[in-house]
Amino acid sequence: MILVDTTIVSVANPAIKAALDPDTNNLDNVVWVTSAYLLAYAVPLLITGRLGDRFGPKNIYLIGLAVFTLASFGAGMSATLPMLIAFRAVQGLGAALMTPQTMAVITRTFPPNQRGAAMGLWGATSGVAMLVGPLAGGLLVDGFGWEWIFFINLPVGVIGFVLAWILVPKLPTHPHRFDMVGVFLSAAALFFIVFGLQEGEKYDWGAIWGPITVWELILFGAVLLGCSSGSRPRPRAKRSCRWCCSPTAISRCRTSGSRSSGSP
Repeated sequence: MILVDTTIVSVANPAIKAALDPDTNNLDNVVWVTSAYLLAYAVPLLITGRLGDRFGPKNIYLIGLAVFTLASFGAGMSATLPMLIAFRAVQGLGAALMTPQTMAVITRTFPPNQRGAAMGLWGATSGVAMLVGPLAGGLLVDGFGWEWIFFINLPVGVIGFVLAWILVPKLPTHPHRFDMVGVFLSAAALFFIVFGLQEGEKYDWGAIWGPITVWELILFGAVLLGCSSGSRPRPRAKRSCRWCCSPTAISRCRTSGSRSSGSP
């Protein structure tokens, strides 16, 4: 569902514009239906993998699937374009919760001799999903309406939730630190960059608000992106104090010291 949704909506953009944004002559507003999903999908990936380690991949996957499925229903029921964009952002958040957990379950469940086959099957399924998206989108829009590109996720989500609840094992959890400052800076940076690139033509690549220009907004986003990389906490160096203070280490030090003192 995650990969299908990245491509299926692009086919429905003209129908969505005709229904929810008929007063404009271009797709500038409707493009945010896709961009909001991709932004909300990409940014939380910085911490959703660690959430799976902290609370369990199965639990986070089920939460993400529930969020994604409910947001799909909301997107299909949207009566305005801003409402649709908001539900698409929630969809992206649900997809971000699910994606890292799939690889975590594969690497931690399958033994090394079977892991390659499992990851190959996962990759093949992803490739087929990217191809199916535009085809399914065209069929659903022509046959039932643009709303059904979202409603189709409901039965798939329910079946997937039940199967994951039954079949996916619970894995051990591990505590992790979360770089919330880095996530906030990355979200702001990507928003400024994407907004500048998408809306640049609308503002003739000039001023947007007062003296602020499109290029200044993009440059500011790039600076924030660099700051987000520098804000991530560095792993602490492992200390050898415990080993040095262990009885084994002390006995070794005494033995080596007595040997050195007894040598000519």
